[in-house]
Amino acid sequence: MTTPFPIADSSRSPFAGTDVCRQAGLPLPEGTRRPMFDDDRWDFAEVVGLPMAMGMSFRRFDFTTITNSRWRVVAKEQAMAMLVPHHEAVRQLPRAYRTPLHLLSVFKRLSELTRFFNWLTDHGVRSLEELDGDLCERYLHHRRYLLDDNDVVMGERSPGTRRVAAQAVVDLVNHRNLFTVDRVPGDLRPWGGATPSAVAEMPDGHGPNRTPPLAGTVLQPLLAAASYLTTTLAPHAADLADRLRQTGTAEQMRLHPVDADLASLEPVQRIIAILDQYVQSGQPLPQLPDHAVERRLARGWDPHDTLLTINWNAIARQAGYRQKLQPLLTRFRHPAEDAAAAVGIANPWVRNAAQVSKASGEGHVPWTLPLSHMEANTLVGIVRTAAITLVAAVSGMRASELMELRVGACRPPEQYGDGLVRYRLAGKVVKGQPLGGTDDEWVVIEPAYRAVQLLEQLHDNPQVGAPLLGRFTFKDRYKSFRNWVNGPAGHRIGLAPIPEGPVTLRALRRTLAIELAYRPGGVLATKLHLKHIAVATTEGYASRPGGAQAGLLAEVNKHEAERNLELLWAEFRNYQQGVLPGGPGARELSEFFAHIDGKLAPDGAASPKVQRNNREVLNLLSKRARTLHLAPANYCWFTDPARALCLKLAGTPNSDQPLAGMCDSARCPQATHHPCHRPVWADHAQQTAMFLGNLGPTRKTERVRLQADLDRAQRVLDAIDNAAARTENKE
Repeated sequence: MTTPFPIADSSRSPFAGTDVCRQAGLPLPEGTRRPMFDDDRWDFAEVVGLPMAMGMSFRRFDFTTITNSRWRVVAKEQAMAMLVPHHEAVRQLPRAYRTPLHLLSVFKRLSELTRFFNWLTDHGVRSLEELDGDLCERYLHHRRYLLDDNDVVMGERSPGTRRVAAQAVVDLVNHRNLFTVDRVPGDLRPWGGATPSAVAEMPDGHGPNRTPPLAGTVLQPLLAAASYLTTTLAPHAADLADRLRQTGTAEQMRLHPVDADLASLEPVQRIIAILDQYVQSGQPLPQLPDHAVERRLARGWDPHDTLLTINWNAIARQAGYRQKLQPLLTRFRHPAEDAAAAVGIANPWVRNAAQVSKASGEGHVPWTLPLSHMEANTLVGIVRTAAITLVAAVSGMRASELMELRVGACRPPEQYGDGLVRYRLAGKVVKGQPLGGTDDEWVVIEPAYRAVQLLEQLHDNPQVGAPLLGRFTFKDRYKSFRNWVNGPAGHRIGLAPIPEGPVTLRALRRTLAIELAYRPGGVLATKLHLKHIAVATTEGYASRPGGAQAGLLAEVNKHEAERNLELLWAEFRNYQQGVLPGGPGARELSEFFAHIDGKLAPDGAASPKVQRNNREVLNLLSKRARTLHLAPANYCWFTDPARALCLKLAGTPNSDQPLAGMCDSARCPQATHHPCHRPVWADHAQQTAMFLGNLGPTRKTERVRLQADLDRAQRVLDAIDNAAARTENKE
């Protein structure tokens, strides 16, 4: 006999009178108002340990946006089921949540539930008992497509949106017996009981990464600009930020103290005295910002008026006044015109800027033109964005990890010898971690470390432990940064313009992983040593195998595996076309290709082991691809450490990785040369021949060494050319 599942008492919610944060284990500072279940608004803004990236709007649950007041109680009970699945009323439900959801996840689920409830209200549904499969299908269709005002389909939403929509309905079914004021029918099985992921047709997660990397045409000028600002302009920007901090934001409204003689004068005479002080000191009159000049012109100022661009508010404050001076302007116009003619009009900040070398290398210029107060703050923000961009581009930090950095994140450098320094940044990982995150460290290269130090110098309140960046929107920051680089200021200091195109922190991380895996001599290497970044990332993983850099290294390794398979596939196709490799390992590699080719029977063959598609061929090549290591002038097939010449020379025959710095591919039996390596060897031969020709007759030892090096390079070139010639003859 089946025992019916108990139905909750509809007279009172099991959570009535509950302290939400205490039940959910969310700590609050002493004295903070605690959200209660019966409240229509739950405020989690002060919860300790929430990620910095979680905005305030996501920390406040507003149930009043649900039109049907009875369904507000349902939404609250649903939220409690997600926050406190250990509660007695929840854990007895067979399909309830067993693990608490993150507060951000609960907010997103509630947002969709609110949308669903209000959609039901708009369609005349007054009770959840009226919900049926047809309504569920109609709501999913509503969330699946983008509709215009006439309900014409304009596009399709993502599977993620559809999944959340289906989840809202499934949650109401799974927690039906928890709800006290209204519940869905007991026999409701939307979409035949399928999971929300199946209903939404979610991808399996094994497909390619959908975040596109940045194009080289965007990445190169972006990194060049960020590097220039965080190095050449950094000390000047830090000094400007310090002066702005000392002056304070109230400078624009603060009255200056005046001496007794000046205070005794009438307003007009006092202004004339201030103008005379400017003339005596030789300082230009303060200039009005451009946007304020535009407002004056809109109010009817003569665009040819000499006094149009003078900041009269600043002069009034120096004279001890808050009143506007325009009504009195006619009474001191002539002294003002004489003063402007004598000393000029200029912005008050950075009037005598230091000279710096231009980014293009073509001479020197002042690091900035004179600035208004607003422009000075903007410039500091531009340099701050450059530092954020550089750190993200060369460390691979996620946005949430950047936001968790605090003042004092730079650990003291660790010296391991001449030129061997390890730089660490302390922070937190919050993605997939418990409330409060997990302490972590990133091993980074020196430019990233210096950029974080610069961010501390630019900080408005550089107290140890204060959030270094806080919550920020990189999209808006980057837009301002690119406009500045592409504008007159960037052109003046020789920065190359950055082309149009979206740039995100996620794209920077993906680009770094691909650069490390695919292009060890690529765009990043023009400004930063990719080998150093790879070593820092590997050291960070070795130091903390479960840390954030482990995820980045895993992504790099995945791209490396894809790269190796693509390269091996290309060389196998070359072999089938008669393009053979060169080098000591060429025979062994060709024999491997012949072995694979021998397994491929024609499409019509009767053999049960026929390999008819590329995927099956790639499976045969994948094991060999794992042995491929890229060197600048060859491919290294590291199949047997005992045969690796570099390990023999280093005296480490049992190592599991080749030593690219000691590679002699002309003699190593596991090295091969291919047409893509010819330009490297040709350039080396040309440089060697040039050095050889410049040697004097007494440099016999150097001549012998260089001649041997030239002969080796020429042998490699001849082998590559002979392989190409054999192919042409066959054609």
